Amino acid sequence: MTSTNDIRTSFLDYFSKAGHEKVHSAPLVPYNDPTLMFVNAGMVPFKNVFTGLETRDPPRATSSQKCVRAGGKHNDLDNVGYTARHHTFFEMLGNFSFGDYFKEQAIVHAWTLLTKEWGIPADKLTTTVYHTDDEAFALWKKIAGLPDERIIRIPTSDNFWSMGDTGPCGPCSEIFYDHGAHIAGGPPGSPDEDGDRFIEIWNLVFMQFEQKADGNREALPKPSIDTGMGLERISAVMQGVHDNYDIDVFKALISASESMTGVRAEGPQRASHRVIADHLRSTSFLLADGVLPSNEGRGYVLRRIMRRAMRHAHILGASEPLMHRLVPSLVAEMGQAYPELSRAQALISEVLEREETRFRQTLDKGLRLLDEATIDMAEGAELPGETAFRLYDTFGFPYDLTEDALRSRGIGVDRDGFDAAMAQQKAAARAAWKGSGDAASGEVWFDIAEREGATEFTGYTATDGEGQVVALLIDGAEVQTAQAGQDVVVLTNQTPFYGESGGQSGDAGIITGKEGLSVKVGDTSKPLGRLNAHHGTIESGTIAVGDTVHMSVDVVRRDAIRANHSATHLLHAALRHRLGEHVTQKGSLVAADRLRFDYSHPKALTDADIRAIESEVNAQIRSNEPVTTRLMSPDDAIEAGAMALFGEKYGDEVRVLTMGKNPDTKAYSVELCGGTHVNALGDIAVFRIISESAVSSGVRRIEALTGEAARDWLVGREDALKAIASAMKAAPDEVTGRVLALIDDRKRLERELAEAKKALALAGTGGAGAAAPADEDVGGIAFSGQVLQGMDPKELRGLLDEAKKRIGSGVAAIAAVNEGRAAFAVAVTDDLTDRFSAVELVRKGVEALGGKGGGGRADMAQGGGPDADKADAAIAAVRESLAG
Repeated sequence: MTSTNDIRTSFLDYFSKAGHEKVHSAPLVPYNDPTLMFVNAGMVPFKNVFTGLETRDPPRATSSQKCVRAGGKHNDLDNVGYTARHHTFFEMLGNFSFGDYFKEQAIVHAWTLLTKEWGIPADKLTTTVYHTDDEAFALWKKIAGLPDERIIRIPTSDNFWSMGDTGPCGPCSEIFYDHGAHIAGGPPGSPDEDGDRFIEIWNLVFMQFEQKADGNREALPKPSIDTGMGLERISAVMQGVHDNYDIDVFKALISASESMTGVRAEGPQRASHRVIADHLRSTSFLLADGVLPSNEGRGYVLRRIMRRAMRHAHILGASEPLMHRLVPSLVAEMGQAYPELSRAQALISEVLEREETRFRQTLDKGLRLLDEATIDMAEGAELPGETAFRLYDTFGFPYDLTEDALRSRGIGVDRDGFDAAMAQQKAAARAAWKGSGDAASGEVWFDIAEREGATEFTGYTATDGEGQVVALLIDGAEVQTAQAGQDVVVLTNQTPFYGESGGQSGDAGIITGKEGLSVKVGDTSKPLGRLNAHHGTIESGTIAVGDTVHMSVDVVRRDAIRANHSATHLLHAALRHRLGEHVTQKGSLVAADRLRFDYSHPKALTDADIRAIESEVNAQIRSNEPVTTRLMSPDDAIEAGAMALFGEKYGDEVRVLTMGKNPDTKAYSVELCGGTHVNALGDIAVFRIISESAVSSGVRRIEALTGEAARDWLVGREDALKAIASAMKAAPDEVTGRVLALIDDRKRLERELAEAKKALALAGTGGAGAAAPADEDVGGIAFSGQVLQGMDPKELRGLLDEAKKRIGSGVAAIAAVNEGRAAFAVAVTDDLTDRFSAVELVRKGVEALGGKGGGGRADMAQGGGPDADKADAAIAAVRESLAG
């Protein structure tokens, strides 16, 4: 059997003999492409060569490039372990020509290596070309002798590669291996192409154009070649297996995992062993390349990969940390090809052991929080999908683990809600991290954070202060200076401006400096959770990186925001007191003009609930107790009684906010919170709930006002009441009774008017412009047709009943014209329903009115249409139908 190491060596040796420079794999963290989180393709290290920023001598290269796809656009993480070919870490074999050879030689090399050097049967190979690439089609026929049906023209972007919206691009030619008819699937371009029978093993990119911003493509003066072949896929082919996880490298790692857990890689446990083997590779190589686990950026993705593997170790029943004990097996398999793995073996083992030890503690916490989230749920209840997703995202719980943990209690999980939350997160991840060549404005924050460190927030105790400008951004790009009139984002080393986070709006205010500088700040954001970015417009002067500036927060706005924020804490406590301990926060918005609070509860609040909650919160406000803050570890804070919001991520040190008092002298509200708050509860002034509504199943929303906004709202309601009272010539206290009396009067008048219209219609007058009822003989059938103006369509049935009584045997039709539309109804006496159907007749009239359909029974049917001017035509249509 040919080993994976042999295949890698054979590939590189073949191209080395063909004049290509062997290039060692670049680190997984791209050094030349800030739009990427990790290197995800073999061409990434050569991007600047392809774009002309760098040159290489010789103009040919070959490599086996380490790649990771576990975040952003290229994210295979959640598929790993459950399919035959998804990996977080893989190796991309490639040969590159930088303006040297082109299509013909690239195809010659590919065909020669596959069929002659490696001996892969030619009849197992099928190729694709871009549908307009006649040159490539002809070359495959000439070089490989493939029949037309095995050179498939593909008209989609799958066979046209581009580096981005602009820049080098060109058609592709993919080579597929047929694993045999015993595996489901069809060739590329067929309806069954997504099956596993035909597997792409090599992609040849013919880089021959430059995509211009205006949409035009121009031929490159020096066309180039970029190819990529997954080492794991070609190893599966050459080792006679269909599944990548059955190749030698993975078999060795899975065998080690089986040995250490005592669990065979069979049945449900098969996926867990695969996840561990794959994730061991990606985490180890990332650690070897200098990425360390953290709560942001690359370190966050690394930690997620680690924890996914570690929870699968937990599923397998591993009683002790497992991952670090597998590192020697990985080094034995891949350390020779990648010496950095051997050099970093001690570091990799240490980090993996520490992370898994911590994760096991976190896992225990997660299980406890799951118990808390479901403590009041009875058998047959359903855990909200959003809760399941937070458990997954925060504590590394997969959906199936949450489902399994609750199954024994007969509690289900809202899968649709979980999927929706997952989709939302993936969309956010794609927005934050773009694929190769795409613009990724968010990447600039990582550059700044890595260069300058986190912003120090001084706004808990101050609303103004000084700071040094460390970065300026205009239109998403860093600049060194900015002038009056420009919109700019200013970052300083320290600031009193709060950055939007935790539901609290960002601060606004003024930044001033030397030579008349004045920047009006409209908002402050918090990129990465550790940078405070001031978004503003320069009203005068010039600002430059390195300047010292003075920053002043809009105090009136800040006071309104922090009053609303403190009120949400009081509201949370009041809800729990009134409704029960099952109430937990599910989201919030704290703005200057209002607050919004989402909470878990199965039904709407009653008016009595709302009044009681308002009363309790306002009682705390009137107590004017001081608000106190302490810094503690999360565990100490929770032990001290602080409420941790389910799903929130906390650092090593947290702020614990204590507000108010209960009759038993205990604190009224104790919560972990990083926002700004009032100094004393009396600063909130007043609290008023203005709406309560449903958000989703089991989640309600309250919107409320405090302080001046609440007073303005109350004054507005009072002014409206006074205006109504004045119009009614009544005292405000009398308005309710007067309005109810008016409503009763209106209902009575509407009834009398309807009766009058009905009487007029029966009397034959029908209102202004109405045709009088006319009983006539149509083909021996008595017929009454009538057009009524201003008649309520609801009255038609009664009028038709009267008409049927009058004519005894026959057909009656009425068109009621009202506000430009016409309702139309037809009645047939019982003795004639075997000859005429009211449904069929009414549809004739409806069609004349420009409508469609109409329905009812054979003796009575109704419909309508938009063309009221055709009311007479509708009557005539029935008449004609009767005449036959």
